[in-house]
Amino acid sequence: MTELIRCTWPGMGDPLYITYHDEEWGRPVKGDDEVFERVALEAFQSGLSWLTILRKRENFRAAFDGFSTVKVAAYTERDVERLLGDAGIVRNRAKIEAVIGNARAALDLPEGLSELVWRFADPDAPVPRTMADVPAITPGSKALAKELRKHGFKFVGPTTAYALMQAIGLVNDHIEGCLAR
Repeated sequence: MTELIRCTWPGMGDPLYITYHDEEWGRPVKGDDEVFERVALEAFQSGLSWLTILRKRENFRAAFDGFSTVKVAAYTERDVERLLGDAGIVRNRAKIEAVIGNARAALDLPEGLSELVWRFADPDAPVPRTMADVPAITPGSKALAKELRKHGFKFVGPTTAYALMQAIGLVNDHIEGCLAR
């Protein structure tokens, strides 16, 4: 019997984390609202564990109208207050306001958010042999972060941009031999 190999970051304990790794992380995600959701969740994750965000993901979707860019861009201070009172999400004013501002910035992009982000795909990135070979920042993530900030996005530094790139398949950082590679 062949032993299954998996990246080590999801550990072996939480089925939600393992399912995310096996079925979602690194798979191509396209579409403005779909990419916007991932940008928003990566912003909320800043300083927290990704598992915390995954556990609250459905609450985030409900609180942010399914991450409809058009709906979130229309949010007012009343919505900010509503979100600050929602115990099912991360209640951080700066992050909530950043997500709303990012929705507005996304709507102003002539080519759309998905197309802009996918310009930074790196299908030729080296295959990591171990998790130690996986970078936290790359020249591509620096360039993506710079481009997003140029358009008014917040909470999109190079590390967050690289996490986004990994999550939505702009790079494939599953280690060599990983069952999800």
